Amino acid sequence: QVQLVESGGGLVQAGGSLRLSCAASGRTSSFNAIGWYRQAPGKQRELVATLSRGGSTNYAGSVKGRFTISKDNAKNTVYLQMNSLKPEDTAVYYCYAATFFSDYWGQGTQVTVSS
Repeated sequence: QVQLVESGGGLVQAGGSLRLSCAASGRTSSFNAIGWYRQAPGKQRELVATLSRGGSTNYAGSVKGRFTISKDNAKNTVYLQMNSLKPEDTAVYYCYAATFFSDYWGQGTQVTVSS
């Protein structure tokens, strides 16, 4: 069983930065993919950024150039560096990991960007 614990959310002004962290109970190097999704009030959960086992990244168009996903396999932690934040980035951000057998989700961390 994989457990994912997010941290780093909070309130920030537009144009500011935050870094989210996701600590995994399993080895991040063993996951087929790991990344971040978000869900704003009244909207569906959407992909933000993912990182494949091979190192390929995939970003939502709305965050490309502003957000960067990375991982530290030694710490089994995935990060999401968020720069130039906009009010429309306000959402609950969820860590996600996929293995051959199942998908796993964290409990989410709130990010609020004020204008």
